[in-house]
Amino acid sequence: SNLSTLCECRRLDGKIVIITGGASGIGAESARLFADHGAKVVMVDVQEELGQNVVVSMGSDRASFYRCDVSNETEVENAVKFTVEKHGKLDVLFSNAGVILFSQPGVVETPASILDLDLEKFDRTMAVNVRGAAVFIKHAARAMVEKGTRGSIVCTTSVTAEVGGQGSHEYTASKHGLVGLIKSVCGDLGTHGIRINGVAPFAVATGMTSHDEETAKQVEGYCEAKGILKGVVLKARHVAEAALFLASDDSAYISGQNVAVDGGFCVVRPI
Repeated sequence: SNLSTLCECRRLDGKIVIITGGASGIGAESARLFADHGAKVVMVDVQEELGQNVVVSMGSDRASFYRCDVSNETEVENAVKFTVEKHGKLDVLFSNAGVILFSQPGVVETPASILDLDLEKFDRTMAVNVRGAAVFIKHAARAMVEKGTRGSIVCTTSVTAEVGGQGSHEYTASKHGLVGLIKSVCGDLGTHGIRINGVAPFAVATGMTSHDEETAKQVEGYCEAKGILKGVVLKARHVAEAALFLASDDSAYISGQNVAVDGGFCVVRPI
């Protein structure tokens, strides 16, 4: 009976999953969690050494790494091809790769005014956060449709997709654009039985937002002060758990949603 209980708990048994931005942060945490739930995971990232290290820590029977820049369509197409050739199908895409471009890496800074908008930063942010997600959804969905897989696509959005003033203009615009893409794709892919949802975290101390322990503490301290739900510090694990729910059949009739993992931040106006 213990074995049957274990099987019931494995929510992605036999599923093949691609996680973009899988080498660190929310992506790496999700890779471990998804594999613990029976999935075979292909981590896609530009951070090759970090990605290979995660594979080694997880075991090559559970995970593999494919170097891919999501803003390059040929590389994206090849990453999907690699996954389908290796595993025979694709069930889940967790489109998690994203960038926040700081002027000084590792420094928590106040977003610049629109009066000083840096268009290079704007274009780079859009290229990864919106275009990169769109092209990965395109090729993952093609693979799912071709094999008749009723798959699930999950995208990492942000509280900045719900409220303004919480991030830079380019980051906020990109995450709003991503939610628009999710809603649009929901109608398109629903005819193939494929679901798509967003998971919208409040700020998390990961390699993207903090480059050392000191800035990680800064980020977490800021979030504790600004957060609505007290007594819980948001970790990558919490976001991974929400992504697991949306990736699995536990959310079989949920599509087109942007699920906030924000302790109520987006629904409460702080005094």
